[in-house]
Amino acid sequence: MWRDPGIPADSYYEVRPECAASVPQSKFRIKTGKTLSVRKWNAAFSPEGFLDISKILERIQHGGVHPSIRGEVWEFLLGSFDPHSTYEERENTRENRRVKYEILKQLCKKMFSLIGSGRYVTAPIITENGEPTQDPIAINQIYGDSPPNLQQQALDDGPMDKREIDWKLTLHQIGLDVVRTDRTLMFYEKEENLSRLWDILSIYAWYDADVGYCQGMSDLCSPMIMLLDNEADAFWCFERVMRKLRGNFRCTEKSVGVESQLCNLATVTKVIDPKLHQHLETLGGGDYLFAVRMLMVLFRREFSFADSLYLWEMMWALEYDPDLFATYEDEGDARDGSKGKAKSKRQCGKFERENMRNGTAAAPLPISVFLVASVLKDRSAKLQAEARGLDDVVKILNDITGNIDAKKACAGAVKLHKKYLKKVKMGDGGQKFSIFVAFAK
Repeated sequence: MWRDPGIPADSYYEVRPECAASVPQSKFRIKTGKTLSVRKWNAAFSPEGFLDISKILERIQHGGVHPSIRGEVWEFLLGSFDPHSTYEERENTRENRRVKYEILKQLCKKMFSLIGSGRYVTAPIITENGEPTQDPIAINQIYGDSPPNLQQQALDDGPMDKREIDWKLTLHQIGLDVVRTDRTLMFYEKEENLSRLWDILSIYAWYDADVGYCQGMSDLCSPMIMLLDNEADAFWCFERVMRKLRGNFRCTEKSVGVESQLCNLATVTKVIDPKLHQHLETLGGGDYLFAVRMLMVLFRREFSFADSLYLWEMMWALEYDPDLFATYEDEGDARDGSKGKAKSKRQCGKFERENMRNGTAAAPLPISVFLVASVLKDRSAKLQAEARGLDDVVKILNDITGNIDAKKACAGAVKLHKKYLKKVKMGDGGQKFSIFVAFAK
């Protein structure tokens, strides 16, 4: 029986010729009847614009999204728009957000003129105490061949408060990360695209002052500006991604945000594969720091670019919660991840439905934790047989780059999630487990 081999997703994300040999090939194929197509997507809307999201979740979970509609589908998966809204309501929401973004952008531009200029910086623009930089590279990047009197400029600008100093101190780091992000893609051969990425990350760092900017955010933001032409739309889509992940980036004097997810990963692994967990502890890896990158940037480095996007949309479809939009729009609860009223299971992703069936009052663990746990379990025998130190653990896990199937990884995560919930609920060896979620608040 003939089967459609599908179209390689890589064809939609052109790679620089000199990088082609070193970039992992995508395993994701765009297949008729499996991948969410333009036709199926449009058919899921009523004449008024209401989206029956249950019609598309299953399709995405099994076949991903066609690249031509990926941006607009992601806006729903990430909670940017309410499926129960009309075309007109969404257009009003979009316009209001664009206005809000422009206000943010102009505020940032007033503090630093390169915002929105089509340029960016990769050298510090001020000192730790807020004095103008004397670095010739930074001066050239900011002013070109005609720098002003910097001392007079500082007097004219007036004093800066701590928030502004902290923000300006991050701008060059954002620039350094921007020029390293997805550099194998032709898209970033254009300086205007690099500057758009820098603008969005810089503005977000001001918008979310509690988190600011941390390395790894550029990997999460990059796909947004590739999928959404409008800069403001890309910003708000990235902001929605950060609503899910900002706890991983939020640092205090006592802890790093991702530590809570590493703790959750350790808890899950201890339940589903206690021998592996014991082996890792013996090697001094009981803190699971070797998994930081996978959790922070959602496997961006372990998959090809196209496959990482496929993985993300499957994850978001699996854990889709119809309360997402209402939760995020409620400013009082937006940062807490609190839940709204009772919801229909039909409108939920498969992973979320399993959480509902389990009936726990605690906030559920994200699917990303089970995805990492699934990767570890698949390599459990190899890790236990060959890892004699943490360097061996890192090497074995580095070998997975380009060798994981995103669909199988998600299926493994769902299977482990179900197994974990069953063990937690029933207890292991007569001892009752309790679900513990250590989300950073």
